[in-house]
Amino acid sequence: MTSDKAFQALSLCRRAGKLVMGFDPVADNVMRGRAQLVLLAADLSPKTAKRVQNFCEGLVPVVALPHTQAELAAIAHKPVGVFAVIDQNLAVLCKNSLTQTKEDR
Repeated sequence: MTSDKAFQALSLCRRAGKLVMGFDPVADNVMRGRAQLVLLAADLSPKTAKRVQNFCEGLVPVVALPHTQAELAAIAHKPVGVFAVIDQNLAVLCKNSLTQTKEDR
């Protein structure tokens, strides 16, 4: 189990009910204006990553996670590669924790 700050922040979003998982639900939340931040698993296919980038362009920031879908399954309870945070404060927490994780490495 991973214990870095990014993983913990994502887990907090899940427990708060502010994490949307999966390509179609994330796309729907982006189009409705609910998504504040979109996160991609490290091993997401380039084609899927490009599709996510295209529908988020100009609407929502997209950030790559340092974790694979298998690692993120501990949070999602299934392999998922696309996530959206639908709370502004939790989105800021996730972004900041990703920055700290990159600096720690």
